[in-house]
Amino acid sequence: MEILSGEEEKKALEYISKAAEAARLASCERSKCGSVIVKASEIIGSGFNSPPRNSESQRRCSCKKDSYHKKVTDKTCCVHAEQRAIMDALAKNPDKLAGSTLYFVRLDANGKPSRAGDPYCTICSKMALDAGIAEFALWREEGVCVYDTEEYNTLSFHFESGHA
Repeated sequence: MEILSGEEEKKALEYISKAAEAARLASCERSKCGSVIVKASEIIGSGFNSPPRNSESQRRCSCKKDSYHKKVTDKTCCVHAEQRAIMDALAKNPDKLAGSTLYFVRLDANGKPSRAGDPYCTICSKMALDAGIAEFALWREEGVCVYDTEEYNTLSFHFESGHA
């Protein structure tokens, strides 16, 4: 992991701000998340979390996560912001995904960007690896932290509840 500073941090915070704009489109009732994917200073994909194709028939936000069978690994009803950003980039800029950076942010209850915890979503980290995304960027207490996607995936698999 690298903690950005100076101009790199300033530019990364602009992308975190763009991810927050995407998060404001989220219709999830549990949390509002947004992502943008950037390559060579160009946003090539963006996404927010909501039910598939915003299909209200698939909404399960009110279901308790412990009500699902243990084989159900993703206990949300929503397509994740990272997944949607990857699909957006694949549709619009498939030739630019390799070597790109994915920026992620979650909004707090007041609609303001909140600092991230430890990497934990193996669904998104595996999809990012498969798509060729080189880095994940999170706004954390220590600043903007950039992870090599393989490192992010490994950390996600070692996540322990209570550390986020």
